[in-house]
Amino acid sequence: MAAIDRTIEFVGSFPDPLQRLAPPLPEIAFLGRSNVGKSSLLNAVAGRRLARTSATPGKTQHLNVFRFPGFYLIDLPGYGYARHSLVERRRLRALVRETVARRRTLAAVVWLLDIRHPVSRDDLEIRELLIEGRREVIVALTKADKLSRVRSLEAARGRARELAVNVDDVVITSATKKSGIEELRDLIDEVVSVQETREDR
Repeated sequence: MAAIDRTIEFVGSFPDPLQRLAPPLPEIAFLGRSNVGKSSLLNAVAGRRLARTSATPGKTQHLNVFRFPGFYLIDLPGYGYARHSLVERRRLRALVRETVARRRTLAAVVWLLDIRHPVSRDDLEIRELLIEGRREVIVALTKADKLSRVRSLEAARGRARELAVNVDDVVITSATKKSGIEELRDLIDEVVSVQETREDR
């Protein structure tokens, strides 16, 4: 996938996890903890600023949908943000759960994890949700610029063990240095192409 810029557009922000999008296209969801750098990575993948970055996590409250050439990218609310009220945390958790478990048009989830931190209890709950939903998952480790290359590779192996995934299925990224972005774009492109092939049969 070449560097994206041009025909990306913001479609809307939706509180309904089953909101239908037209025209129907493959959908890729971005999911991660509230402070994982989701907006920064989304902007890096797009090649320009789409999502607002903020020093305060937990800003995304609905499904923020962007139309890319050939697919939709759905920016999901972050999880694990303790400063939300209990009622709000439950609402956001339900929104994420319903999207991952029940959204038929969702082709894959890009699961963002901070490369510097071990997998948390919240992360393990998300892992179970993704397994239950039988979702194809791309694991993207963020903020790799905070570690040396050697420590980044060690961390990637550690996260792969903790999540019981193949280390080759883990992408090391840095939105700041733009490392791993092209690899992530290519993986998204592969998922979209496979989904389009299935729909044509």
